[in-house]
Amino acid sequence: MTARGAAGRCPPTTWLGPLLLLACLLVSRSTTEEVSENCSHMIGNGHLQFLQQLIDSQMETSCQIAFEFVDQEQLNDPVCYLKKAFLLVQDIMEDTMRFKDNTPNANVIVQLQELSLRLRSCFTRDYEEQDKACVRTFYETPLQLLEKIKNVFNETKNLLKKDWNIFSKNCNNSFAKCSSQGRERQHKEPSDPQLPGFVFRLLVPSVVLVLLAVGGLLFYRRRRRSHREPQTVDSPMEQPEGSPLTQDEDRQVELPV
Repeated sequence: MTARGAAGRCPPTTWLGPLLLLACLLVSRSTTEEVSENCSHMIGNGHLQFLQQLIDSQMETSCQIAFEFVDQEQLNDPVCYLKKAFLLVQDIMEDTMRFKDNTPNANVIVQLQELSLRLRSCFTRDYEEQDKACVRTFYETPLQLLEKIKNVFNETKNLLKKDWNIFSKNCNNSFAKCSSQGRERQHKEPSDPQLPGFVFRLLVPSVVLVLLAVGGLLFYRRRRRSHREPQTVDSPMEQPEGSPLTQDEDRQVELPV
Protein backbone atom coordinates (compact mmCIF):
# COMPACT_ATOMS: atom_id res chain seq x y z
CA MET A 1 0.00 0.00 0.00
CA THR A 2 2.69 2.37 1.00
CA ALA A 3 4.87 1.29 -1.91
CA ARG A 4 2.07 1.65 -4.44
CA GLY A 5 1.14 5.02 -3.00
CA ALA A 6 4.69 6.19 -3.21
CA ALA A 7 5.01 4.95 -6.75
CA GLY A 8 1.77 6.63 -7.82
CA ARG A 9 2.88 10.11 -6.73
CA CYS A 10 5.15 12.38 -8.81
CA PRO A 11 8.11 13.79 -6.91
CA PRO A 12 8.40 17.60 -6.73
CA THR A 13 11.52 17.62 -8.94
CA THR A 14 9.54 16.12 -11.81
CA TRP A 15 7.40 19.26 -12.02
CA LEU A 16 10.28 21.61 -11.20
CA GLY A 17 12.33 20.72 -14.32
CA PRO A 18 9.78 21.81 -16.95
CA LEU A 19 8.96 24.92 -14.93
CA LEU A 20 12.62 25.97 -14.85
CA LEU A 21 12.98 25.30 -18.56
CA LEU A 22 9.89 27.41 -19.31
CA ALA A 23 11.19 30.19 -17.09
CA CYS A 24 14.58 30.15 -18.83
CA LEU A 25 12.92 30.34 -22.24
CA LEU A 26 10.81 33.30 -21.16
CA VAL A 27 13.84 35.08 -19.68
CA SER A 28 16.00 34.46 -22.75
CA ARG A 29 13.20 35.65 -25.03
CA SER A 30 12.73 38.82 -23.03
CA THR A 31 16.50 39.35 -22.98
CA THR A 32 16.72 38.88 -26.76
CA GLU A 33 13.89 41.32 -27.30
CA GLU A 34 15.60 43.79 -24.98
CA VAL A 35 18.91 43.45 -26.85
CA SER A 36 17.17 43.86 -30.20
CA GLU A 37 15.39 46.94 -28.93
CA ASN A 38 18.64 48.40 -27.61
CA CYS A 39 20.61 47.67 -30.79
CA SER A 40 17.94 49.21 -33.01
CA HIS A 41 17.86 52.48 -31.09
CA MET A 42 21.25 52.59 -29.38
CA ILE A 43 22.77 55.14 -31.76
CA GLY A 44 20.69 58.29 -31.67
CA ASN A 45 20.76 61.52 -33.60
CA GLY A 46 22.37 63.16 -30.60
CA HIS A 47 25.51 61.05 -31.03
CA LEU A 48 25.76 62.10 -34.67
CA GLN A 49 25.34 65.73 -33.62
CA PHE A 50 28.19 65.31 -31.14
CA LEU A 51 30.39 64.02 -33.94
CA GLN A 52 29.40 66.92 -36.16
CA GLN A 53 30.37 69.33 -33.37
CA LEU A 54 33.79 67.67 -33.22
CA ILE A 55 34.16 68.12 -36.97
CA ASP A 56 33.08 71.77 -36.87
CA SER A 57 35.48 72.58 -34.02
CA GLN A 58 38.54 71.25 -35.86
CA MET A 59 41.10 73.66 -37.27
CA GLU A 60 41.64 73.35 -41.00
CA THR A 61 45.19 72.17 -41.52
CA SER A 62 47.25 70.27 -44.05
CA CYS A 63 49.00 68.28 -41.32
CA GLN A 64 48.23 64.58 -41.55
CA ILE A 65 48.14 61.81 -38.98
CA ALA A 66 48.65 58.09 -39.47
CA PHE A 67 45.97 55.61 -38.42
CA GLU A 68 44.83 52.12 -39.36
CA PHE A 69 41.46 51.76 -41.00
CA VAL A 70 39.51 49.46 -43.30
CA ASP A 71 40.49 49.48 -46.95
CA GLN A 72 37.10 49.70 -48.64
CA GLU A 73 38.61 48.76 -51.99
CA GLN A 74 39.45 45.33 -50.57
CA LEU A 75 36.27 44.89 -48.54
CA ASN A 76 33.17 45.60 -50.61
CA ASP A 77 30.62 43.99 -48.30
CA PRO A 78 29.01 46.89 -46.35
CA VAL A 79 28.15 44.75 -43.30
CA CYS A 80 31.64 43.26 -43.02
CA TYR A 81 33.14 46.69 -43.67
CA LEU A 82 31.26 48.17 -40.71
CA LYS A 83 32.08 45.18 -38.49
CA LYS A 84 35.77 45.74 -39.12
CA ALA A 85 35.51 49.53 -38.95
CA PHE A 86 33.62 49.46 -35.63
CA LEU A 87 36.50 47.71 -33.87
CA LEU A 88 39.06 50.05 -35.41
CA VAL A 89 37.07 53.13 -34.39
CA GLN A 90 37.32 51.97 -30.78
CA ASP A 91 41.11 51.82 -31.07
CA ILE A 92 41.26 55.23 -32.77
CA MET A 93 39.20 56.89 -30.04
CA GLU A 94 41.42 55.29 -27.43
CA ASP A 95 44.84 55.97 -28.96
CA THR A 96 44.59 58.71 -31.60
CA MET A 97 41.70 61.08 -30.80
CA ARG A 98 42.89 62.78 -27.64
CA PHE A 99 41.72 66.13 -26.31
CA LYS A 100 42.49 68.09 -23.18
CA ASP A 101 40.72 66.64 -20.13
CA ASN A 102 37.38 68.09 -19.05
CA THR A 103 36.86 69.96 -22.31
CA PRO A 104 33.68 69.62 -24.42
CA ASN A 105 35.52 67.60 -27.07
CA ALA A 106 37.02 65.28 -24.48
CA ASN A 107 33.59 64.70 -22.94
CA VAL A 108 32.17 63.83 -26.37
CA ILE A 109 34.90 61.22 -26.87
CA VAL A 110 34.06 59.68 -23.49
CA GLN A 111 30.37 59.42 -24.43
CA LEU A 112 31.25 57.83 -27.76
CA GLN A 113 33.52 55.32 -26.06
CA GLU A 114 30.72 54.36 -23.68
CA LEU A 115 28.40 53.97 -26.65
CA SER A 116 30.92 51.69 -28.37
CA LEU A 117 31.09 49.47 -25.30
CA ARG A 118 27.31 49.09 -25.29
CA LEU A 119 27.28 48.37 -29.03
CA ARG A 120 29.59 45.38 -28.62
CA SER A 121 26.60 43.20 -27.76
CA CYS A 122 25.23 43.90 -31.27
CA PHE A 123 28.35 42.57 -33.03
CA THR A 124 29.66 39.04 -33.21
CA ARG A 125 33.41 38.60 -32.97
CA ASP A 126 35.22 36.91 -35.84
CA TYR A 127 38.47 35.02 -35.61
CA GLU A 128 41.29 36.93 -33.90
CA GLU A 129 43.82 35.80 -36.48
CA GLN A 130 42.16 37.98 -39.11
CA ASP A 131 42.18 41.21 -37.11
CA LYS A 132 44.61 42.86 -39.54
CA ALA A 133 42.86 41.62 -42.67
CA CYS A 134 41.48 44.34 -45.00
CA VAL A 135 43.30 47.00 -42.96
CA ARG A 136 45.90 49.48 -44.15
CA THR A 137 47.53 52.66 -42.86
CA PHE A 138 45.91 55.94 -43.88
CA TYR A 139 47.52 59.38 -43.82
CA GLU A 140 44.79 62.00 -43.54
CA THR A 141 43.92 65.18 -41.69
CA PRO A 142 42.05 65.06 -38.35
CA LEU A 143 39.01 66.46 -40.15
CA GLN A 144 38.99 63.59 -42.64
CA LEU A 145 39.42 61.06 -39.82
CA LEU A 146 36.42 62.44 -37.92
CA GLU A 147 34.30 62.33 -41.06
CA LYS A 148 35.19 58.65 -41.47
CA ILE A 149 34.13 57.93 -37.89
CA LYS A 150 30.87 59.81 -38.26
CA ASN A 151 30.12 57.86 -41.42
CA VAL A 152 30.72 54.55 -39.57
CA PHE A 153 28.28 55.49 -36.78
CA ASN A 154 25.69 56.78 -39.25
CA GLU A 155 25.79 53.66 -41.47
CA THR A 156 25.74 51.38 -38.40
CA LYS A 157 22.69 53.22 -37.10
CA ASN A 158 20.84 52.80 -40.40
CA LEU A 159 21.58 49.07 -40.69
CA LEU A 160 20.64 48.33 -37.08
CA LYS A 161 17.30 50.03 -37.58
CA LYS A 162 16.58 47.72 -40.51
CA ASP A 163 17.80 44.55 -38.78
CA TRP A 164 19.13 44.54 -35.22
CA ASN A 165 20.85 41.18 -35.79
CA ILE A 166 22.55 42.12 -39.05
CA PHE A 167 26.04 42.25 -37.53
CA SER A 168 25.89 38.61 -36.48
CA LYS A 169 26.93 37.82 -40.04
CA ASN A 170 30.05 35.67 -40.35
CA CYS A 171 32.63 37.68 -42.30
CA ASN A 172 35.56 35.29 -42.04
CA ASN A 173 35.38 34.42 -45.75
CA SER A 174 35.47 38.10 -46.73
CA PHE A 175 38.39 38.73 -44.39
CA ALA A 176 40.21 35.68 -45.76
CA LYS A 177 39.96 37.10 -49.29
CA CYS A 178 41.66 40.28 -48.09
CA SER A 179 44.43 38.22 -46.52
CA SER A 180 45.00 36.29 -49.76
CA GLN A 181 45.05 39.53 -51.76
CA GLY A 182 47.61 40.96 -49.34
CA ARG A 183 49.85 37.93 -49.76
CA GLU A 184 49.61 38.19 -53.56
CA ARG A 185 50.64 41.84 -53.38
CA GLN A 186 53.64 40.95 -51.25
CA HIS A 187 54.75 38.39 -53.85
CA LYS A 188 54.30 40.79 -56.73
CA GLU A 189 55.88 43.72 -54.89
CA PRO A 190 58.66 42.30 -52.73
CA SER A 191 60.24 45.68 -52.25
CA ASP A 192 59.53 47.73 -49.18
CA PRO A 193 56.66 50.22 -49.76
CA GLN A 194 58.76 52.83 -47.96
CA LEU A 195 61.64 52.32 -50.39
CA PRO A 196 60.62 55.08 -52.85
CA GLY A 197 60.64 57.60 -50.02
CA PHE A 198 64.01 56.36 -48.85
CA VAL A 199 65.43 56.59 -52.38
CA PHE A 200 64.05 60.10 -52.73
CA ARG A 201 65.69 61.21 -49.48
CA LEU A 202 68.96 59.67 -50.62
CA LEU A 203 68.78 61.03 -54.16
CA VAL A 204 68.15 64.69 -53.33
CA PRO A 205 71.41 65.26 -51.37
CA SER A 206 73.33 63.39 -54.06
CA VAL A 207 71.95 65.64 -56.79
CA VAL A 208 72.78 68.73 -54.71
CA LEU A 209 76.35 67.56 -54.22
CA VAL A 210 76.76 66.88 -57.94
CA LEU A 211 75.42 70.32 -58.83
CA LEU A 212 77.77 71.95 -56.34
CA ALA A 213 80.72 70.03 -57.75
CA VAL A 214 79.85 70.97 -61.35
CA GLY A 215 79.36 74.59 -60.36
CA GLY A 216 82.71 74.65 -58.57
CA LEU A 217 84.45 73.10 -61.57
CA LEU A 218 82.96 75.66 -63.97
CA PHE A 219 83.96 78.49 -61.65
CA TYR A 220 87.52 77.18 -61.44
CA ARG A 221 87.87 76.86 -65.21
CA ARG A 222 86.52 80.36 -65.74
CA ARG A 223 88.89 81.75 -63.14
CA ARG A 224 91.83 79.96 -64.74
CA ARG A 225 90.87 81.21 -68.20
CA SER A 226 90.70 84.80 -66.93
CA HIS A 227 94.29 84.47 -65.60
CA ARG A 228 95.58 83.19 -68.94
CA GLU A 229 94.15 86.02 -71.08
CA PRO A 230 96.71 88.79 -70.04
CA GLN A 231 99.61 86.43 -70.77
CA THR A 232 98.37 85.72 -74.31
CA VAL A 233 98.02 89.44 -74.95
CA ASP A 234 101.64 90.16 -73.89
CA SER A 235 103.13 87.20 -75.74
CA PRO A 236 103.33 88.89 -79.19
CA MET A 237 105.58 91.62 -77.73
CA GLU A 238 108.17 89.05 -76.78
CA GLN A 239 110.35 88.05 -79.74
CA PRO A 240 112.10 84.71 -79.92
CA GLU A 241 115.91 84.65 -80.01
CA GLY A 242 116.07 83.34 -83.56
CA SER A 243 113.79 85.98 -85.10
CA PRO A 244 114.97 88.26 -87.99
CA LEU A 245 114.75 91.31 -85.77
CA THR A 246 117.25 90.00 -83.28
CA GLN A 247 119.58 88.90 -86.08
CA ASP A 248 119.60 92.45 -87.60
CA GLU A 249 120.42 93.88 -84.20
CA ASP A 250 123.36 91.49 -83.86
CA ARG A 251 124.63 92.43 -87.28
CA GLN A 252 124.53 96.10 -86.42
CA VAL A 253 126.56 95.47 -83.33
CA GLU A 254 129.25 93.56 -85.28
CA LEU A 255 129.79 96.29 -87.94
CA PRO A 256 133.14 98.12 -87.61
CA VAL A 257 133.10 101.75 -86.69
